[in-house]
Amino acid sequence: MSPSQDTIQRAREFGNPVIRGNRATFIWEGKTAPHLISDLHGWEANPKTLKRLGSTLTPASSKSIWSVSLTLPRDAYLEYAFYDPVSQQRFPDPLNRKSGNNGIGSRNNFFYMPETMPSPFSMRRADVPNGALSSHRVDTWMLQDYGERDVWLYKPPIKEAVPLLVVYDGYDYLHRGRLVTVVDNLIADKRIRPIAMALLQNGKSRRGVEYACSDATLAWLDHEILPLARKQLHLLDVKEQPGAYGVLGASFGGLMSMYTGLRMPEVFGKVLSQSGVFELEGRDFAAVDLIRHSHARQLDIWMDAGKLEWLLEDNRRIHALLQEKGYNAAYREFTGGHCYTAWRDDVWRGLEALFPAED
Repeated sequence: MSPSQDTIQRAREFGNPVIRGNRATFIWEGKTAPHLISDLHGWEANPKTLKRLGSTLTPASSKSIWSVSLTLPRDAYLEYAFYDPVSQQRFPDPLNRKSGNNGIGSRNNFFYMPETMPSPFSMRRADVPNGALSSHRVDTWMLQDYGERDVWLYKPPIKEAVPLLVVYDGYDYLHRGRLVTVVDNLIADKRIRPIAMALLQNGKSRRGVEYACSDATLAWLDHEILPLARKQLHLLDVKEQPGAYGVLGASFGGLMSMYTGLRMPEVFGKVLSQSGVFELEGRDFAAVDLIRHSHARQLDIWMDAGKLEWLLEDNRRIHALLQEKGYNAAYREFTGGHCYTAWRDDVWRGLEALFPAED
């Protein structure tokens, strides 16, 4: 069904997409039209073509109006871009001013459907005490030769000893995931117990090697990160409280979080995996084999995944395997794709489950 003149006019006045019920309609003006790509259809793997209409936004214009509509749940968050199949380049939607860094060198446009909104925990509040964030340069040791890397340490606004949360892809969780703000608000609202954090920079081009179930990364944690955190932060002693620390990551970081808990359960007894990658080209990663052998069943695990992303079925599979093997594993599906905004809006639930406020 073609968009009405009213839909075209609304796009002109208020921007893309025009949302009615569960349909989001995108309008484009030009002699030709790009494709629409998003998490919903695997980005460039399955672009949506726009249909040419007879109307124009500008009287006497030689340009045509094109459109495409998506049917979405009313609580969905979606990121998208336009894509030129000739140049194979992405570019932003000129009728949508809302955009964010997509982490791969460009920006995505985004929108929320009517029955959802950004997490209120991601908004900085004037009445909330802020934890202290410090930046450190750490030797990469086994990860690369003669290198250093950024690590950020977060200290909550209390004096008592607290558990530590290690965060893979820490730069992205810090800036795109607003994790410090989320944790500040959760602590202030007594939704979680106070925690400290070590947010780790990834190896950029070496990220896949470091996060694909890497024992070198675990050795780096043991040799560099944990000693630094113990020196700079007032932490619980895991010798007295085994498994008191947690580990968080998304995508390959979610896989590495699961592997970290499975290999170091005496330290990291709480695992938060967001949209984890558990197999590649039909072959499971080592973390899945450890689960099959019921290794470290004392872990507390929280998994979430987006209903609009390609990793949904794999995360369902791993959660079912965890249940079959007797793990304490909670699982949630949010109506979004594979992106930091969706993880940011949902991460509070996992933190609340794994670090509940003390009575």
